[in-house]
Amino acid sequence: MALHWYLVHTKPRRELCALEHLERQGFSCYLPLLRTEKLRRAKLDTCDEPLFPRYLFIELDTDLQSRSWGPIRSTVGVSRLVTFGGEPAKVPGALVEQLRLHESHLRGQVVPLFQTGERVRVTQGPFVGLEGVYQIAEGERRVLVLIEMLCKPVLVPLEPTALRKAS
Repeated sequence: MALHWYLVHTKPRRELCALEHLERQGFSCYLPLLRTEKLRRAKLDTCDEPLFPRYLFIELDTDLQSRSWGPIRSTVGVSRLVTFGGEPAKVPGALVEQLRLHESHLRGQVVPLFQTGERVRVTQGPFVGLEGVYQIAEGERRVLVLIEMLCKPVLVPLEPTALRKAS
């Protein structure tokens, strides 16, 4: 009996719930996560976010006739099994292993909310409404933003919660 990886489409923001319930049923699953910075309640926070929102991988045997897909589809948090032409979409095992390897290399690293050189808009304080270029984090509570004032670029220290990505 050969095992292959398939793709499960989950309900919005229910990846961890679906993963937990599928594993409780004895399925082998994988949900690649990425540690990122997020703004929550006016504070900069780090959390684990799914690398592929609304998707997780499940390992199943290839004997499709002997396996009922009903328990997977009716699992809490699961929307459906991804299919192409009525057949469940196989994911190469090498891809899943590569994702696991990449995730282990990134363990402990945090993807910052803003990248150097990214355009940002100030949402609070005396510079509200102005756009600038994100430069660097200055400790945990301040960032430096390059804002043009009086035809001259000026580095302005701001709280990261006072910024949003410019559209």
